[in-house]
Amino acid sequence: MDEVAGWLGGGGPAVVLAGAGVSTGSGIPDYRDASGAWKRSPPMQLGEFLGSERARQRYWARSLVGWRRVAAARPNAAHRALAGLEAGGRLTAVITQNVDGLHQQAGSRRVIDLHGRLDRVECLDCARVRPRDEHQGELEAANPGWAEGAAVSGIAPDGDADLAGTDYRDFRVPACRACGGVLKPAVVFFGEGVPRERVSAALAQVSRAGLLLVAGSSLMVWSGYRFVRAAREAGVPVVLAGLGLTRAEGEAAGRVTGDCRETLPALLRRLGGTGRA
Repeated sequence: MDEVAGWLGGGGPAVVLAGAGVSTGSGIPDYRDASGAWKRSPPMQLGEFLGSERARQRYWARSLVGWRRVAAARPNAAHRALAGLEAGGRLTAVITQNVDGLHQQAGSRRVIDLHGRLDRVECLDCARVRPRDEHQGELEAANPGWAEGAAVSGIAPDGDADLAGTDYRDFRVPACRACGGVLKPAVVFFGEGVPRERVSAALAQVSRAGLLLVAGSSLMVWSGYRFVRAAREAGVPVVLAGLGLTRAEGEAAGRVTGDCRETLPALLRRLGGTGRA
């Protein structure tokens, strides 16, 4: 911890790559266990969503239920500590793999939502973007009583709820009000590429950083791990913070092991931060 604080205090400002482990303290679970293995079935692939009406029924039925928990989540001490580091000039940007919007709620100003935002819905035909709350109201109106009658056995970070033994054939999925097209959450599905402009913006931040701090990410997917590679190529030291193994264990200059709700506020305090961590 002291070594990391020294880097942040003596070198240039850091960039943070934030993963699911930052939001678990807000009641949003992560995808993988401490060894990096899936905790549940892998998320829906983009090709499946696009190619099957039944798959879209299943996705939106489960999301109707799970969205309530995501929408009710609030920032935890880890989010607030990162906002405090930014306010103190120790941090230039947060590149987040999460889709919950909690960094912005905590007060972080420079956030790159690498995988999009779950609180928005986009039309695949006319590209119109709407607030998820509006679509949620339409889903609930088209399927009265669905959420109340669902038996939830688990939930994913993207709000995908496990509904054991549920028949989705009668679930109604509203179309785009503007053009009648197919609606999709404004997030990057597995099997879908991260928009180039987001990757470019994130790489630019990493190349100028004094440190890349990876917080709460296993780095098992390339969309996050690429920034570790980019940092090393640019001579930027990488520090891992969180619980469990990551894909970059042998590539980091340092590690802080522990819950992000504890380690990130501790780092802020060592640097004399006054953020509400």
